[in-house]
Formats: sequence, C-alpha cells, structure tokens
Amino acid sequence: MSKKKPKFTSVGGQALIEGIMMRGKDKIAITVRKSDGEMITKVDPIKKNFLTSFSKIPILRGIFGFIASMIIGIKALNYSAEFFDEGSELEKGKIDLWVEKKFGDNADKVFVAISMVFALIITVLFFIILPAFVSSLLNNLFTNNLALSLSEGIFKFGLFLGYIILISKMKEIRRVFEYHGAEHKTIRCFEAGEELTPENAEKFTRLHPRCGTSFLLIVVVLSIVMFAFLGNFGAPLHRAALKLLFMPLVAGIAYEIIQYAGKHDNKLVDIVSWPGMMFQKLTTAEPDRGQLEVAIAALKAVIDEEEVLENEVH
Repeated sequence: MSKKKPKFTSVGGQALIEGIMMRGKDKIAITVRKSDGEMITKVDPIKKNFLTSFSKIPILRGIFGFIASMIIGIKALNYSAEFFDEGSELEKGKIDLWVEKKFGDNADKVFVAISMVFALIITVLFFIILPAFVSSLLNNLFTNNLALSLSEGIFKFGLFLGYIILISKMKEIRRVFEYHGAEHKTIRCFEAGEELTPENAEKFTRLHPRCGTSFLLIVVVLSIVMFAFLGNFGAPLHRAALKLLFMPLVAGIAYEIIQYAGKHDNKLVDIVSWPGMMFQKLTTAEPDRGQLEVAIAALKAVIDEEEVLENEVH
C-alpha cells in the first residue's frame, strides 16, 4: 500500500482538565473523561460575531482570532472544571458567590471576562512592564538598540521558561501536558490519513508546528526585532506603553507565520518551527491510550463524516 501524502488541516485544540477541546471549521467539541471513566462530549457551533468577521484578512485575523481563542479556551476550561467541582459549593469564595447572585445566568460570561482581564494584567505586568524596567537598568551596559532588545527578550524568555518548568512539577499540570500531547498526536494521525485509533495515534510525535507554544516563541522573537527599531527612549512605563501598542501587530504577524508552517512542509518551515517544536517537549508529555481516546472523540466530533470515512477506509 502506498504511503499517503500528509494533508494539512485547520483543526486546532487545547488541553483541558481531564479533557480536550477541538475546534473545526464550524464546530467546537469538548470531550472530558469523568472520574468514573465515562467520556462526555459537548459540541457547539462556532457563532459568527465581530471577532470572526476578520477571519479572511491577513494580520487582523490573527489579532482577533487570538482574542476569540482566549474566550473559547477559558470557557472550555471552566466547562471541564465543572465535572470535578461537584459538591464544592461551600468552597466557593465570596466573590464567586456574589457574581453568581448578581448576574445569574450571565455569571459564566462575567467569570470569562474577569479571567481574561486578570490574564492580560499578569501578561502585561510580567512580560512588558517588568522587562522594560530591566532594560532601563541595562542602559549603561548596552548602547545598541538591538543588543538591548535582545537582552530584554532573553529576560522575557527566561521568565516564561521558568514558569513552565515550575508548573510542570505539579501533578495536575502534568496531566494537562499529557492531554496536550494527545491532542497533537491525534491531529498528526488525522493529517497522515491514518485511521483514528489510539494505537495509530500513539505512533506519531507529540510535537506540532501549529501550536500555541510555538506561537508564543515567535511572538518573543518578533518583538525583539521589531522593538529594536522603536529605540530605548523615555521612561520605562512610556516604553512599555509603546510596546503594548505594537503587540497586536506582532501577534498578527506571528499568527500568519504559524498558519503557513502548519500548511507547508519545506526546509524554511523546518527552520522556523524548530525552536517552538523543541519547547513543546516541555509543554507536552506522552499520553496514555485513554487520553488518546478522549482526543479522538473530540476530533471526530468536529470533522466531517466524509473525512473520517476517508481516513478509516484506505
């Protein structure tokens, strides 16, 4: 039997708490394995809104797509967490109880908004403002803007690397990293045209060029280059504000690079993808067959039945 030429898919995913979210062209599926072993799959259509209206415009689609992905990701995490929070009503904090009482059925939307704002504040504080202050201390050591930007980028990368290494020691996060590996292996299996079974999926690598980890690394590299041309003038907070203003552009360009890497197979893609693929060795772990079953169930729920049959009959 001749080997099938790999096909490229736009399906993406996210590891959850004992589960996986897969996002297809027009559907989102969340599959969670409950503590009793039962798998639950929830499928929702992708609603057209302001964020998705830019899906065909280069650069802008990356900016608004990133925001949409954050919203979808936080909702998926909250959904998966619900299966393991049953009976913990007494453990809820005063803020949680107040939000539920105040907003009722809209409480989930408020929690998502709060989570996004909190995540953005932490990101800006640790990856934009803090590095800007560090670079101001290095002004006397570096007179070249590129060297100063590079030192700031190394500091950002060190923070991110330290954070990943630290949380990877936690048992719960390790499980999430295993589901992350299951997500990649399953998509790799599908792209290779193999039948979607745990036995087939486990043969593939847990690394994938179109991964959020690779996206973040490309953002860091692009920011080093682009911000070098902005100069190092003004107070740290002024520089931080200027860099924050340009971050959407950096994210949009990084998105286009990731999308290209995910749909092409050549030497240039190998070179661009290599750093992110290596970093994924930290953010993914080898899954077991049960986790692969969860990933497969979520993937099958968002791809067309014809595509599933095409994989299974060959």
